[in-house]
Amino acid sequence: MIKVKLSNWKSDHQMDEAYKALRTNIQFCGADKKVIAFTSCTPNEGKSSVTFNLAASLAESGKSVLLIDADLRKSVDQEVMGLAHYLSKQAKLSDVICATTLPKFHIIFSGIVPPNPAELLGNRLFKDMIRVVRDVYDYVIVDTPPLGLIIDSAIIADSCDGS
Repeated sequence: MIKVKLSNWKSDHQMDEAYKALRTNIQFCGADKKVIAFTSCTPNEGKSSVTFNLAASLAESGKSVLLIDADLRKSVDQEVMGLAHYLSKQAKLSDVICATTLPKFHIIFSGIVPPNPAELLGNRLFKDMIRVVRDVYDYVIVDTPPLGLIIDSAIIADSCDGS
């Protein structure tokens, strides 16, 4: 398992309080709301920052959290094995889960940009993966592509408890 260093992920006090409020609101949705997809209408609205900071805030409160970067069309790091590798059967699930320096906080990066993202996300392997990680983590936060451009977010939401 790769270990990812989180360098000063906390922002100012007001932002920290806002993420704590969001965290609390999600916790009050009920214990059956464990897998949550986040999307936006268009790119560059801050969705990835929100999902990352929410996941880190949940982990900081003592919850075990997995953040999944499911935007397979926009890979951040081509060198890390990620979700695309797993869904295309090039890697095992244990090979794509990265630990972070924050206890109980793990990340699955998107990995390589595949030629068929919607098909990979809509296959049985994605649903099975969500079923497995649901039993391991208190929360699974899924960062999805913007809904206004492509169908991937709707496909992902079908496997989640909320979006």
